[in-house]
Amino acid sequence: APLRYRYYQNACTQSYSYAWWDWARWEREIDWMALSGINLAPAFAGQEAAWQRVYRSLGLNQSEIDGYFTGPAFLAWNRMGNLHGWAGPLPPAWHLKQLYLQYRIVERMRSLGMITVLPAFAGHVPQGVLRVFPHVNATRLGGWSHFDCTYSCTYLLDPEDPMFQVIGTLFLKELIKEFGTDHIYSADTFNEMTPLFSDPAYLSRVSNAVFRSMTGADPEALWLMQGWLFQHQPDFWQPAQVQALLRGVPLGRMIVLDLFAESKPVYQWTESFYGQPFIWCMLHNFGGNHGLFGTVEAINHGPFAARRFPNSTMVGTGLVPEGIEQNDMVYELMNELGWRQEPLDLPSWVTRYAERRYGTPNAAAASAWRLLLRSVYNCTGVCVNHNHSPLVRRPSLHMDTELWYNASDVYEAWRLLLSAGTELGSSPTFRYDLVDVTRQAAQQLVSDYYVSIRQAFQNHALPELLTAGGVLVYDLLPELDSLLSSHGLFLLGRWLESARAMATSDQEAEQYELNARNQVTLWGPSGNILDYANKQLGGLVLDYYGVRWSLFVSALVESLNSGSPFHQDQFNQAVFQVERGFVYNKKRYPTVPAGDTLEISRKLFLKYYP
Repeated sequence: APLRYRYYQNACTQSYSYAWWDWARWEREIDWMALSGINLAPAFAGQEAAWQRVYRSLGLNQSEIDGYFTGPAFLAWNRMGNLHGWAGPLPPAWHLKQLYLQYRIVERMRSLGMITVLPAFAGHVPQGVLRVFPHVNATRLGGWSHFDCTYSCTYLLDPEDPMFQVIGTLFLKELIKEFGTDHIYSADTFNEMTPLFSDPAYLSRVSNAVFRSMTGADPEALWLMQGWLFQHQPDFWQPAQVQALLRGVPLGRMIVLDLFAESKPVYQWTESFYGQPFIWCMLHNFGGNHGLFGTVEAINHGPFAARRFPNSTMVGTGLVPEGIEQNDMVYELMNELGWRQEPLDLPSWVTRYAERRYGTPNAAAASAWRLLLRSVYNCTGVCVNHNHSPLVRRPSLHMDTELWYNASDVYEAWRLLLSAGTELGSSPTFRYDLVDVTRQAAQQLVSDYYVSIRQAFQNHALPELLTAGGVLVYDLLPELDSLLSSHGLFLLGRWLESARAMATSDQEAEQYELNARNQVTLWGPSGNILDYANKQLGGLVLDYYGVRWSLFVSALVESLNSGSPFHQDQFNQAVFQVERGFVYNKKRYPTVPAGDTLEISRKLFLKYYP
């Protein structure tokens, strides 16, 4: 391999994808990591159990701790100081199960030659610390995302306060005693949170305090930090601020993840992170959304350009999606690039990929993949893969239907894949890809029907509105739902039942299921980050997206019938009741697929292929 590290995992993946994993699922992932040549990855499970011990030894009571931890589906943001309390507390059994998992995870990763990254203290503390130590110097940060101080506005210790070192070192010693160490630790103090002061001296003091609390427990500590903050808030993080934060740590004792390097690389405007080593990372996915997407040209050339950059401090490549189990091809490609000395010939690579993926060469499948490569997988410029398709967003008259590719390429790839069905139908990977490409075609069709609905409404054409709305709500969405329900990896029931399976009582099962439902829909008590983590799953399309669309079409029809204008605000209030109703509907969804994927895809094709 040309460089030292091949890194994998994002702080958010722990919640968007791994929240409910058992050991069997973890073991498969770690084996895949080994087969892919990954040699550096976080091992974050079970840290709340260690924190609970530390907080109790400091004198906090259980209710203060319970009010701090979020529920299991939101721990990623609790760990980064963004949220507290939401969808919590964590039951005692949760801690035990996660500790048990963590023992096995670190053991397995190390046995396969991987370096584990353990969490460290970033400076955020529960409010209870202020009760026990009334003279401690801590200040509240602002609200995160669309959350107010009920669940956000964490307390950050002043870097000069002696308790910063006490708590940080105490936690890391506890963790090392429990799990051993490979001397690399992760901490993010200002992830999507604006620091209290922009004074470079203050920022240096903060990073220095974090680093000292690591070396207090492990003199050999290396700090691994996500570099997301620099491109997320460029107005705050000017060169002087970036340099101050990075140089608060001795050169070479920090590794920065250039987290979104395929679209917004930071190394280029920071003189290669002012001398600190960095890993060129592909972020690719936000919120674990479904939707075919990739920036293949950017990842095929980006890492090599970064290595050639003047005085480059690049030490590896990384995959850091917020959510996994989507767009396998892009991750296979990125993994391969970690072993290459120069860019690949992509069309010939993807032709071989199709053959490897289905276990046999097939001309139609290879052509389909070359079409996908040049279209959905070749977003250029600053591409942010958030699925904004009207299918998975709250309906309005101002929805985004822009595509970065030619829709006809996806329809043609769909036709080609279907034509390979007789020969490749027995391959599980082929059936998965057929669902995924058909789903993408259906997502495009939803946009077309939405445009027709909007046009009919604006032209006061009731018959056209009823036709387009009727097809969307009563045929296309139910057909898409039945397609998704024919494959195990596209079932809402799989996500919900894996949450329930973590529970040791009915009460826990209900809490975990609510966590799982809220994350993929409202994301917060009042739709704070609505549909950020949208998924296209059998059950969810019909009972959540479908019901929303039905309400929207009805509201537009009502408006034309009565001659009164359509009010988005009123609709939003009504649709929120539908969204909230879904989170609490207690309906059990199947965990076993039903129907024949090929047949359903063919049926959709015959009805809808443009």
